[in-house]
Amino acid sequence: MSNHVLQAQEWHELREAHRTIVLPWIRPRLERRSLQQSHPVDDFLFEYYPISTNKLLIWHPGFGFTLQATESDFEEFPVGSYEYSSKQIQIRPDWLSKNKTKAIELVEFLQKTRERPLRTGCFGLHEWAMVLGAEEVRHQKWPLRLSQESIKATIDEVGLRCTHFDAFRFFTPIAVPLNPLQLTRIDQNEVEQPGCLHANMDLYKHAQRFAPIFGSQLVRAAFELAKGIRTVDMQVAPYDLSELGVIPIPVETQEGRDEFATHQMQFAQRAQELRLQMISQIELAYVSGVIQG
Repeated sequence: MSNHVLQAQEWHELREAHRTIVLPWIRPRLERRSLQQSHPVDDFLFEYYPISTNKLLIWHPGFGFTLQATESDFEEFPVGSYEYSSKQIQIRPDWLSKNKTKAIELVEFLQKTRERPLRTGCFGLHEWAMVLGAEEVRHQKWPLRLSQESIKATIDEVGLRCTHFDAFRFFTPIAVPLNPLQLTRIDQNEVEQPGCLHANMDLYKHAQRFAPIFGSQLVRAAFELAKGIRTVDMQVAPYDLSELGVIPIPVETQEGRDEFATHQMQFAQRAQELRLQMISQIELAYVSGVIQG
């Protein structure tokens, strides 16, 4: 294994640069929590998965890097995945061994997803399917910008084409049979495809799960992508979020659907690049045979 040793000044600068980038993502969340407020767009990535602000703040060098450090430096690294020895910090070999099976499974999952044809045409109607015919909606603090009649008419006109179980499982009983794919958790390995907003947003979840291998640069890229996806996700939702400055993308119109499709293709391209990077990093750590067990 080629191992690159970072001197203290070098990696301290990288860590501070990481914090400078992520703190603007974290502070609003912490401020809202102190005021007992919520935000249906910006809080999602910290609640749905759930991944705390502290986890995003932690800097990870990535597999193949060893850090020249003091014992006090080590206090900022998770002891479950890093070790300090001989004035150096590195990933714990037992953490790598323990996570090998799951990491290889993720490679297979990402490869299958990456190789499938990109499917478009869902137009973000999963959020519509979550409120169709419902007396109570998921984001109860926020009114719908459309009537139930308009929601049903759009779904009838366009159709539901959801391929992601973690969206499908929140469909209302009326909406479930309208989706051509009756998805289950087991199906996810066989139907996940690179055009799906939620599949691409989930890359942040995977990035955090194996952050010591991927490194914070990749984690940040995955978070930034997921943040953009969630914004568009709620722009096309049938909620009225104008109070939050969320400008609707009216997918009930052809113009709105065209705008959504443009975003969807851009997100998919970025996600495919991230999948390739994740696959390469895991293979570097495991498939090369460096880590046994």
